[in-house]
Amino acid sequence: MPQSLDFDPIDRAGDLWQTHWPEEQPDVYAAMRAVTSIMRAHQILIGELDGMLRPLGITFSRYEALVLLVHSHDGALPLSKIGERLQVHATSVTNVIDRLEAAGLVRREPNPRDGRGTLAVITDDGRKVADEATIAFNDARFGMSALGLTQLDQLFRILRNLRVDAGDFAGVPST
Repeated sequence: MPQSLDFDPIDRAGDLWQTHWPEEQPDVYAAMRAVTSIMRAHQILIGELDGMLRPLGITFSRYEALVLLVHSHDGALPLSKIGERLQVHATSVTNVIDRLEAAGLVRREPNPRDGRGTLAVITDDGRKVADEATIAFNDARFGMSALGLTQLDQLFRILRNLRVDAGDFAGVPST
């Protein structure tokens, strides 16, 4: 982990942004600071969460796929449904399922409802890994221990508005 700085580099970058583009509206500076903070938070969280998963031999994206399968009706989902739910491209799903299959955590089966489709089916080992990972994440509050319940709820609502506006899903923005 890099050494802590004695200043906030994102706030400093925002000040420099404002100095170099003084004609912009204040919301532009606030947006620059916010998006840069989100991107840095993403790096921090992925590093922490992937670090917790490393002993289990998976990454966060593989964990997400396993959890989808754990929560599915019979432990199986079409690859297309996994991509839809995780909101990722089919190529990414194939890569994730390839890795999980190589680790013995899922297996592929023909989809009986769609002769051309393939199901990903979670194995007993996959369920065990998903459970162990979930326990670790719950104990660590998914890397969000710096925030209280009210802040977490506010953050979720704020980011949900961004997702609705981007067309991530049909929904009503939160207030």
